[in-house]
Formats: sequence, C-alpha cells, structure tokens
Amino acid sequence: MSVQFKPVPEAALTGSLRDFRSPQGTDLMQRVTGFYKWQDLRRDHDLWPYARSTASAPQARCNALSDAGDSFAGINFASQDYLSLSSHTAIKQAAIEAIGEYGVHSAGSAALLGNTTNSLLLEQGLSAFLGGREIVLYPTGWQAGYGSVQGFVRSDDHVVLDILAHSCLQEGAKAATRNIHYHGHLNLDALTRKLERIRAADTENGILVVTESLFSMHSDTPDLAAMRALCDRFNATLLVDCAHDLGSVGDDGLGHLGLQNAMDSADIIIGSFSKTFASNGGFIAVKTRAAAEYLKYYSATHTFSNALSPVQAATVLTALKIVRSEEGRVLRRKLMDNILYLRAELSRAGLEVLGDPSPIVPVSLGLEGVGRFASRHLMARGGIANLVEYPAVPQGGARFRFQVMASHSRQDIEEVVTILASAMRDADLEYRLGHEGGKAIALPGAQDASV
Repeated sequence: MSVQFKPVPEAALTGSLRDFRSPQGTDLMQRVTGFYKWQDLRRDHDLWPYARSTASAPQARCNALSDAGDSFAGINFASQDYLSLSSHTAIKQAAIEAIGEYGVHSAGSAALLGNTTNSLLLEQGLSAFLGGREIVLYPTGWQAGYGSVQGFVRSDDHVVLDILAHSCLQEGAKAATRNIHYHGHLNLDALTRKLERIRAADTENGILVVTESLFSMHSDTPDLAAMRALCDRFNATLLVDCAHDLGSVGDDGLGHLGLQNAMDSADIIIGSFSKTFASNGGFIAVKTRAAAEYLKYYSATHTFSNALSPVQAATVLTALKIVRSEEGRVLRRKLMDNILYLRAELSRAGLEVLGDPSPIVPVSLGLEGVGRFASRHLMARGGIANLVEYPAVPQGGARFRFQVMASHSRQDIEEVVTILASAMRDADLEYRLGHEGGKAIALPGAQDASV
C-alpha cells in the first residue's frame, strides 16, 4: 500500500517565532508582514495549530475551531482544568450568585475601590490554605508573576532565574533591573556559581532567586530545600511559582511545596487560578503584612489594573473550598491515576514521555517539521493536544504537551494514545519523504494520510 501526501513547502516546516522577534525598519506596522507571511504559509497547509477556540465547554471531549475557522472535535488534552472544576455545578452556581449580587465587574483598582467582599474572603481562604501568609490578588496569573519580581526588585538588585522560568518572571526581571543572571535548568551547581560571583562583587544589594515548583514544558521540579540553603548562604530571597501544581498535586493539594515540606522555604509564593481553580487571576503570598502592603502600591500590575472581578473571586473561592475538601482529595487521586495511566500507555506504544508524573505530560517529537505534521494528523484524527516548539523548548525538542484532567476516562486515554501513535508514524513518514510529496510504502500500522 502506498501513501500519498500533499506537497508542503520547506518554508512551512522551518523557522520559528524567534526569527521575527526583532524586525527591522522604520515602519512599525509594515515590518511585521514577514511574520504574517510565514504564519499564513503554515496556515494554508494546516500546520498552524495555535489560537484555536473551544466551541463547547473545555471538558474531556469538546468541539473546537481552528484559527482559520474550521470545525473539529476530539478528545481534549489541551485545556488547563486539572480537577475538572470549570463546569462543576457548585462553581457555576457561585458565579451566578455573584452576578446577581455584584454584577460582573469590580469597576476599580484594588488600590482604590476595586475590592469586593468576595475578594476579601478569597484572600482569607488562600491565607488559611498557605499557612497564614499574607495574600495579594491579581487579575491574571501572568500579572502576579510579573509583579512579584518588578514589585520588589530595584535597579541595583540582582535576579537569578532558572533558564526555563516563565515569561512573566523574565519580563518582570527585565522591567526591574539590568542585573539578570540565568542558570542551567535545575542546575544547583550553576546556581551556586552565579551566587558566588554576585556576592563576590556586591555585598550590598538584594538577590532574588526565581524558580517554579513544576516547570510547565518539562514536567520537572527543583530541590527546594537545597535552593533554600543556597539562599541562606548568600543572603538571597527565594521566589517559587506554583502555578501548575498548587491544588492539583499532593494529598493536601499543596503541590511540590507540600510534597517537599518546603512551604516555609519560599519567601515569595506566586500562583495562578487558571489551571486548577476554574478562573482567571493569580496571587502573591508573602510572610509579612509589610511586604504585602508594599506590593499593593509598588507592583504596577496590581496598582494599575482593575481588580479581580467579584465573579472570578467567588468562583476561585468555591474552587478553593473544593480543593481543600474530601472531594478535592478524591479528584486529585483520580487525576494522578489518569496521569500514570496515560504515561504508561504512551510508553507502551513506544512514545517518549518526558518529565515526572504531573498534570503535564510532555511527549517528545523532535524536529519542528515532524511536530507540525504530527499536530495536523492528530487533530484530523480526533485528538487535541498543544504543540510546543522552539523557542518555547530547545531547538529540535518539539513536543506535545498533554494536560490531563480528572474527568478523563480510561477510554479517552486509550483512544488518544492510539490516535497519537498513528499520527506520529505518518508524520515521520511524511517528513522523511522530503516534504515535497511523493509515494512510499506505508509504515506498519499507518493509516491513510491523505490530506
């Protein structure tokens, strides 16, 4: 049996977003057209898998639209709803009641008149969950991450980041200081050398060490106790971003901060509500009232943004109550069962699974061109997962990022693994044919890949 593939230009299989990051020319609007031409070439060949839309609730199976407006449906491993709370009856009822009482808008900055009873109750609830810390709320998780660095760091201070730290943390550092230092991912020796060099030259200014409790592209985690010890040795402050594991990992829902008994190790904890807590928004948790009050007036994304809406605050507060309840514990166990089963089934199918067990399950694809073909075939067969390619991951390290939900069934997992294995076989074959079309003997088990 031969397989016929539609010819694809080489330009649609090469290049990355980084190529268009710094366009040249005096006309700010005209100089961006190179990116659009490259993007549209990929779109024309169904190789642009971004900016898709859900056409139904982001549940385990959903209807969706491509960025070109084409309808498709499938098994959804692309949404961030780890405990499947976004469609929970209690969550929706809390939103309805908040709308009835407050309307839909906070109508002001939290530094002025933007707080509501709901947001104040949420601060109290998060404080109790995180051992009595002071809480500052933000309209998005990105703003919390940015504000946590920009709010405390000043121009003569230093920020030392894991090379894979989230964009919000890196951009916050750039806004605060030129003294930015990166170390290799999870490399404690490299972190030690950075801190030694900084303190050898500067004993007067602050150092903020930035990491994540669960890295979102690799599904791995740092040794937080060791990082705390280094911060004590070099008089540095430790910031931990727990966006992806807080609420969804660990019997108590405290993520790796809880699993590593490291809750007190972090001077600054930041988190997002968009992964487990069924809404947008984020927070910063600090140990003193003085630090919290300073943030409220010196982190720009808090002071100069509208406050979290009363509907969002009510939604997150209800989600937090579920997370801390026996129901939440059961959902986390179901989620972890799904995570382990998906990883096992992927490995059994001969696919390379990266990282440690978490709601994020990265599946290695390798070359960006292979990844683009694989994403097209996956979507066509009824599987939905996010393609991640350079520069979000190293060049040649393209991957699917499967994001697991408690509501996924074993059937969902088994079907999507079968679909993925077939999609990757055909992607590999299509790429090896030279990207320009032709015929070849189909690989064992490969389905018709006509497009």
